[in-house]
Amino acid sequence: MSETDVHARYRYPLALLVAFTAIWIALAIAPWYRQDWLLENVIVFVAVPLFVATCRRLRFSNLAYTCLFVFLVLHEVGAHYTYSEVPWREWLSAVTGDDPTPAGRNHYDRFVHFCYGLLVLPIAWELFAARASPRGLWRWLMPPLFVMSHSVIYELIEWLAAALFGGDLGMAYLGTQGDAWDAQKDMALAAAGAVVATILTAATSARTGPT
Repeated sequence: MSETDVHARYRYPLALLVAFTAIWIALAIAPWYRQDWLLENVIVFVAVPLFVATCRRLRFSNLAYTCLFVFLVLHEVGAHYTYSEVPWREWLSAVTGDDPTPAGRNHYDRFVHFCYGLLVLPIAWELFAARASPRGLWRWLMPPLFVMSHSVIYELIEWLAAALFGGDLGMAYLGTQGDAWDAQKDMALAAAGAVVATILTAATSARTGPT
């Protein structure tokens, strides 16, 4: 592969990386709760360098990188404001011109958990296709189960962090907002997102033929 071809192959992922870095820097300025922002960004400090380091060995599709980019941006918004205080109601009212919806539980975290399943599934799908090549029914089960397992692990990490740090920081990071079933609902939404993404992948595969 010529140097020109190499540059063309990695131009789009590099553009997304530059765009995400700019957004990350902007949202890193004066977050509402710096300590919670640091905890929320542990996943970014691990995931982004990992994808950069392995890009040449496993170059995902532009769609998969785009989905990952969107998820990380949504996550950074939650990290900047803390998930339970993202002012999405005010943003919505500014767009529609209506009064803000009545105050209640902030569902931004639930939305992002669903988006995790929906937007990370393409990466998982391509990872299994490239490194494991599951056959038959396992081809459709392994990627969503992989994503679901990450959701369970993340909820366990949240619980351990809350137990370790305690106080306002632990509660801000845990973000249950008084819901005793918050972790189960978050996992269910991530699973639902992964299932929706799998169905969309199946529908696309049916139209385009075997991949």
